[in-house]
Amino acid sequence: MDEVLADTLTEHLRRYNEHYGENITVADLWGKGLWDIVSHDRQEQLRAFLDEGTFFEDLPLMPDAQEVMRDLSRRFEVFIATAAMTVPNSFGPKYRWLQQHFSFLPPSHYVFCGDKSILHADYLIDDMPRNLLRFKGTGILYSAPHNQTTQGFTRVENWQQIAAWFSDKQEPLKGLHH
Repeated sequence: MDEVLADTLTEHLRRYNEHYGENITVADLWGKGLWDIVSHDRQEQLRAFLDEGTFFEDLPLMPDAQEVMRDLSRRFEVFIATAAMTVPNSFGPKYRWLQQHFSFLPPSHYVFCGDKSILHADYLIDDMPRNLLRFKGTGILYSAPHNQTTQGFTRVENWQQIAAWFSDKQEPLKGLHH
């Protein structure tokens, strides 16, 4: 979900920059995560932003995510997976966010987990290479600033590329996870 369907980085940067009066940009994060460039004494506050009840509830959608997911859900059995255990109080806000933006998917197709290696599907679209390494199906790396130096995976830059990649794929699929 995060950084594939929902633009969590923009919100995290906004809160950090507002709180500290800084101007870190997405370009500053090329090949590294926000956690990598923030000083150690600010790590606790960086985490606190995620723990705020409103953080995950009002995230912007990634461009074209909703439309492409709607189309894919007409052709495939689609699940949305999120490693919600990394921020346990995100369950409610993430559920509400999914209901608001992806109500065309049944809630039974939302997978809240801690380790995505448990997923058994044909495809996994994810921004975190570690999640793709242990995945048994085909892993597709969704580009994000922190993974720009990662190689060895099929990479997509946006949801239009995902639509094109799946345009010639046919059912039956065990599932398509994000």
